[in-house]
Amino acid sequence: MTNHKPDIYKSNICPPCPPTATAFEKCVYWLGIGLGSGLPKKAPGTWGTVGGLIVALPMLLLGFWGFLAMTIVGCLIGSYVCGKTSDLMNVHDDPHIVFDEWVGMWIALLPYSYFIFNGQDMHEFIWLGYRAWITNPVMTIFATILAFLPPFALFRFFDIIKPFPIKWVDNNVSGGFGILIDDVLAGVMAASGVLLIAWGVVAVLGMS
Repeated sequence: MTNHKPDIYKSNICPPCPPTATAFEKCVYWLGIGLGSGLPKKAPGTWGTVGGLIVALPMLLLGFWGFLAMTIVGCLIGSYVCGKTSDLMNVHDDPHIVFDEWVGMWIALLPYSYFIFNGQDMHEFIWLGYRAWITNPVMTIFATILAFLPPFALFRFFDIIKPFPIKWVDNNVSGGFGILIDDVLAGVMAASGVLLIAWGVVAVLGMS
C-alpha cells in the first residue's frame, strides 16, 4: 500500500475499485467514496461533505434520537469502511475517501437535530417545507443553504486547519480508525462551535 497521501490541493483522479473486488467490496468502496460524492478531482473532501449534508437532511426528520443512532452507526462502521476502501485503492487515506467526512458532518449537525428537529411534529414540519417550496422555491433553497452553512463551514474549517489534537491524530493514528477519528474530532469541534453561536445569538436577543 502507498503510505504517501496525495496532495489534496492538487487535482487527483480517484483510484478505481479493482476489478477483482467482490460485490460486497464494491459496495463498501462506493460507500467509502460517499456514493460518488468524493469522485471530483478537486476538493473531494468538500464535495464529500456536501454529500454527507444532503444525506443528513432526511435523517434529521428522524428526530434527535433517531439521528443520533444513525450517527453512532456511522461511527461504528466508519473505521471498517474507510480502512477497506483504502485497501481497495491501495492508498492510505486517499482524499477521495469521504465517508469520514459524512460522519463528521453528521456530528456537527447534532445540535441542530436536538434543538430544531427534536420533538417536532414531522408531518407538519414536512408540510410547511412543502408549502414554502411551492410558494417560493428559490427563497426556500437559499434559506436552507443559509441555515446549514454554520455547521458545514465550521466542520470544513476544523477538518482543513486541523488544530490540536486533530493534527496529531492525523499524523500518528493509522488504519481505518486513523482516517475516521480526525473527522470525528473536527465534527465535535464544529458542533461545539454551533452551540457557542446559538448561545451567543440567544444572549444577544435576550439583551435586546
